[in-house]
Formats: sequence, structure tokens, C-alpha cells
Amino acid sequence: MTDDTDDLPTLGSGLGYRPQFRADLFAHRPQVDFLEIIADHYFDAPPEKLAELDLLAAHFPIVPHGLDLSLGSAKGLDDAYVEKFATLIERIDPPWWSEHLCFTRARGIAVGHLCPLPFTQEAIEVVARNVERLRKRIKAPLLLENIAATLVIPGGEMDEPEFVTRALEATGCGWMCDVANLYANCVNHRRDLDTEFSRWPWARVVQIHYAGGRWKGATLIDTHDSPTSEAVWGLFERVVAEAPVKGVVLERDERLPPFPELLEEIARARGILRERSL
Repeated sequence: MTDDTDDLPTLGSGLGYRPQFRADLFAHRPQVDFLEIIADHYFDAPPEKLAELDLLAAHFPIVPHGLDLSLGSAKGLDDAYVEKFATLIERIDPPWWSEHLCFTRARGIAVGHLCPLPFTQEAIEVVARNVERLRKRIKAPLLLENIAATLVIPGGEMDEPEFVTRALEATGCGWMCDVANLYANCVNHRRDLDTEFSRWPWARVVQIHYAGGRWKGATLIDTHDSPTSEAVWGLFERVVAEAPVKGVVLERDERLPPFPELLEEIARARGILRERSL
């Protein structure tokens, strides 16, 4: 079974929702096309948090983004976590949802971080088994996101473009292409993005994440606490020109700027999407 992404709606230029800017968001509602929520923030939530979710859903299209499903765990998925995610999706009925192509639990113990998978066929098969199990409980299309990783697990059988391509093919999922993560991995692992650009599975892109990072010495860290760099904007433009993108989301978690600065990035992304359609 595969997710059918061809008929998904085009959502436009959106924002990762954070409660700190809720008032500003509603004051500028026409300038934000849709919202992405962190799904985990609404699991076991008190009534006031669920009321917030209902308010957002009444005014914006919403897509949920997970943090701790641990699709790469060989032990399998956590039943309680899956049920919480399924309940959330049933509540808001999103056009799609997303999770990371990684693991966050080992032998049932939470690692507390998005950990990279080895680039092996065995890892792909683990992810495919877990996704197939998910589909028995959650019918909405699932997107897999490429993560930023400061290390590559030794013993890989392929590189990252091939791994992501084969994982998407094995699962039938669409791609949540995080261009900031893709760029950071190329920089940190000294890969030539231009050389490998054509090898990424652009036809499977449904949504894009973009964000700003921070340098720590010679390493670019995916911190979501800065404006999007011009290098990432350049990659964003290339991907939009190549891929059937349905929506793009700005992620900003720390050092939140005045809200108009976020709106400027959202507007820039919307302009790039519009140029593609001309």
C-alpha cells in the first residue's frame, strides 16, 4: 500500500506554530496560508490546549509534525504513542502528516534526540515495516523528513540521496524535504550539493521545511533560531523549481524575532512558489 500524494491540496506558504506568537498570528491571519503544529504538544493535553488546537483549526489548514515516533526503531513502534497520534489526526483531519526518517528510541529507551539511521537496506526495511503498521491505524498520507546529522553511522551501503530515495520507494511515502537539513549535511560532511542534486527524489516532495541555523566552529547546527540564510534560500528556489511542492513551512523555535520578520520570510517563500507557476 502506498500514499497517494498526487491529489493532495496545495496549501501555500505556512508557519510552524508556536504559542508565543498566537496573538500576532491572528492579527495577521491573511498573511499565513497554513500552520504546522508539533503533534507531541497536543498529546495528553489539558482542555485549554485542546481548545487552542480547535481555535487554530477553525481558522487555518493544519498539518501535524511528529518528533518521537522513532520510525527507525528495530523493536517497532510504541503502541501508546501511535494511538495518541491517531487520535490527534482524527480530531483535525489533516491533508497529510509528517515524521522524521530517524530513530529516537533504542530498545524501548528514549534517546532524547533525532538519531541518524545507518544508510543500509536493513534500516530501510525496518522503516518500511513500521510505516506499514502505521497505515493500519492512520490513513492520512505520511511524509518522511530528512534529518540534520553531525555524524554518519559507519558501515553504510549507500549515501544519503540514495538512502532517502530508497526509503521513500520502500514505504510509498511522500517527502518532507528539509532544505536547511539537506544543506547542513552537505556542508558538514563536505559533500558537493551541485554534483548530487539530480540524485535526490524531487518527484516525491510534498512539503518543504526551511529555517536558519548557527555555526559552531566549522559545523553548521540546525538550531531554528536565526533567519534563513541566503545559501538555504538558493537551495529552496532550486527545489521549488524542480519538485511538485504542495506547501512550505518556516520553522523558528528560539530567539523569536518581531513577528513581521517571520512574515517577511513567509512572503518571500510565497513569492518563490508563485514564480514557479508563471
